[in-house]
Amino acid sequence: MNLVKLGLVSILAAGALFAGTYKVDTSHSHVGFKVKHLMISSVRGNFEKFDGSFEYDEKTGIIKSLEGNVVVASINTDNEKRDGHLKSADFFDAAKHPNLTFKVEKVEGEKAYGKLTMRGVTKDVVFDIEKTGEVIDPWGNKRVGLELEGKVNRLDYGLNWNKALEAGGVVVGEEVKINVELEGIAQK
Repeated sequence: MNLVKLGLVSILAAGALFAGTYKVDTSHSHVGFKVKHLMISSVRGNFEKFDGSFEYDEKTGIIKSLEGNVVVASINTDNEKRDGHLKSADFFDAAKHPNLTFKVEKVEGEKAYGKLTMRGVTKDVVFDIEKTGEVIDPWGNKRVGLELEGKVNRLDYGLNWNKALEAGGVVVGEEVKINVELEGIAQK
């Protein structure tokens, strides 16, 4: 019986040795999106303020968990008037819902399954996830790169504003494509 306990403790300790917590380096990361405009082109934007962390198993190269927080008021589409409208109650309602959050619950292969909360609504989401690299930087820090891509329907989160076009279609598409590029620094 003691050998079984010793074996379990050894397995858990070995797992802890190879797992690491990585803090997102926001100056080398990007949280972006794009959505159809007038059904003929796309508007791209990003959020300039965000943070996050993830657990990475260095032995297997598998992401164990990931959490992120985005500040809605930091939205930037290179158009102040549009950004103001996106922050308003018509869309994100930044005054009442200042943050978006994302939490990965599991990773299977190249899919990350988690919860995205936007405008007070939490929904299950699936993103493609790719480890884009692993390196020791010039200062001796371990870094890991990740990319997540997916899409959500903005109406599912209460971002309902739109206008119909005379020729058919609408001003803003319902599908929002999300692209997140993260560079994480191992925490000591």
